[in-house]
Amino acid sequence: MPDITPGQAYGFFTDTSVCIGCKACEVACKQWNQLEGHEPSFLDGFDNTGRLDAENWRHVQFHDNVPDEGVTSGNGKAWLMMSDVCKHCKEASCMEVCPTGAIIRTEFDSVYIQPDVCNGCRNCIAACPYDVIGASEVNGIAQKCTLCYDRLQNDMTPACAKACPTESIKFGPVSELRETAGKRLDILRSQGVTQARLYGHDDKVYGGLNAFFLLMDEPEKYGLPDERDAVLPSRNNVGGYLTAAVTAVLGVLGGLVALGRRKEKVKAEDG
Repeated sequence: MPDITPGQAYGFFTDTSVCIGCKACEVACKQWNQLEGHEPSFLDGFDNTGRLDAENWRHVQFHDNVPDEGVTSGNGKAWLMMSDVCKHCKEASCMEVCPTGAIIRTEFDSVYIQPDVCNGCRNCIAACPYDVIGASEVNGIAQKCTLCYDRLQNDMTPACAKACPTESIKFGPVSELRETAGKRLDILRSQGVTQARLYGHDDKVYGGLNAFFLLMDEPEKYGLPDERDAVLPSRNNVGGYLTAAVTAVLGVLGGLVALGRRKEKVKAEDG
């Protein structure tokens, strides 16, 4: 790909229609970022990772979408597979709640947690609508996908996209990825794949996602909030701030009333 230029927004377009569930992205991510991972365990289907967290910055989801009754070639349904990752939201709730300013937007428009500034408060973990962030068991700091920030600084493609054998994970300027995604959707629709849809490519979900997806079913099937549910936590909205301010004022007034009553009680006892 062309030189990676600071000042331009970069991200991922994940086309789940060509994901084969090989987990090459998971392995490449762990190798490059020196993540220990967890002891593998047998979960539903072929998923032995479970979820995104401090040690798993890529998670290949497996969803059995095949009905129990027999099907014939041509009208059957396939498993749903998707390599999940931090979405690097335009409206990132993790950034909004970070008290130390540890979470920043880089020169590549990715959301990055500065390990030397994070105090381990875990506010970002609670605020993330995608359950992406986890706390390291070693040092207690919050960790997630960095979009391979160190690789971008050295004009290198992120490890997961580099390793993907089917190019399900595409990396590049977000504006170009959106064009690619639109063309791919048109192809699938022309082939009669009516359930295919794009998720996070526009500003309807948290202002737009720099890591967006082409899905083969409804977002809920992949554990993703739909457009109606994709709203920032109330504490990040104007109403949330007003509520907090009113609560604080009422708290102060309540404290003053209690203090006044205490003083009256002390005077009564002294008298």
